[in-house]
Amino acid sequence: MVDITEISAIVAAAGVMIGVVYYILEMRHQSKVRQTDLIMRLYSTFGSKEFQDAWTRIESIEFKNYDEYVKKRGLGDYAQCATFFEGIGVLLQKKLIDINLVDALFSVPLKFMYEGMKPIIEGNREQFHDQRVFGNFEYLYDEMNKRGRSEERRVGK
Repeated sequence: MVDITEISAIVAAAGVMIGVVYYILEMRHQSKVRQTDLIMRLYSTFGSKEFQDAWTRIESIEFKNYDEYVKKRGLGDYAQCATFFEGIGVLLQKKLIDINLVDALFSVPLKFMYEGMKPIIEGNREQFHDQRVFGNFEYLYDEMNKRGRSEERRVGK
């Protein structure tokens, strides 16, 4: 027959297991909450008047090359926007941010921004003799392009 000691040991072990499962589920939930908070703070920065004004100034200028852009506008607006996307690229590369959230909120503006800034990025790399300048911005752009192409294949476009 089973005595009370064995029953209490089984109940205690079950309690520990339930506690561990609860803790794991709670940690997963907290991780998602932190990622959501992070992406929404980034999106808030992206939507700020200051950021949008910088973006508009970048988009509104016509230039033939890096030197002409720098002469007309300087690098302030470019640095502000490129640094923002560089940071998201770092977070994505380190898997600290969910790629689905980044894709949903930033893929379209990122594509326009990177393609418009590419000559400036390349000129910046030449100026500093360093191909890593805004490399995480480029990584982010490439990752979003991969997702876009796979999405197009999935929906039969």
